[in-house]
Amino acid sequence: MLSALIVEDDGEIADLIELTLQMQWPGGSCSRVGDGQSAVTLARSQDPDLILLDLGLPTMDGLDVLKEIRRFSKVPLVVVSARGEEIERIRGLELGADDYVVKPFSPLELLARTKSILRRCLDQKASISGQPTVDDGYLRIDFARHQAEVDRTPVYLTATEFRLLAVLVQNHGFVVAHRVLLARVWGHEYEDSTDYLRVYVRRLREKIERDPDTPRYLLTERGVGYRFVQAGDHGSLERTEI
Repeated sequence: MLSALIVEDDGEIADLIELTLQMQWPGGSCSRVGDGQSAVTLARSQDPDLILLDLGLPTMDGLDVLKEIRRFSKVPLVVVSARGEEIERIRGLELGADDYVVKPFSPLELLARTKSILRRCLDQKASISGQPTVDDGYLRIDFARHQAEVDRTPVYLTATEFRLLAVLVQNHGFVVAHRVLLARVWGHEYEDSTDYLRVYVRRLREKIERDPDTPRYLLTERGVGYRFVQAGDHGSLERTEI
């Protein structure tokens, strides 16, 4: 059964979100809070399967809530906010949101996006377990254990970051097209959402590269896609379709 945490200070919107989730997952449980600090506390104590987070909250801004939750949890999280500007959406993704839905929203759209995120999380457990361990002395990624180290220091990667990295490592040395990455990591309905990809590649570079501005592992093929390069790769520019 799905366990969800709804963080929303508008009771009518919280009702709509809860009803939408219960239509898809009858018998599931929904906890509801209307302030940021309670959201952080419940996210830590209840460990829900899904969080839907408003940004305009009393006492603590939703972006700060998101940042705090990502310090201890990889839970699938969807921002549901009236802040629809591109800079706000990008900021939410940069802080670790898995998706961003702008109010007013269609319940069917919200349901489709939450289902997609939960499906990806389940698929990821199966898909990355067989990935080889990357270890070149500086960067070590154990996909089976969901662990990463940079220069022997543990690095926190979210579930989406691990999935993106897994697809690139699976095709190391080859360019993976933008639309292929978006389809594999987020779903086919996201094939035009290049801002998601740009944000997450930048997040990964900041976490695993010695110099994010001069990447060694995650290389850009402008207008085409990205490729992961390991020691011994010859940097083939072939385009792969997976």
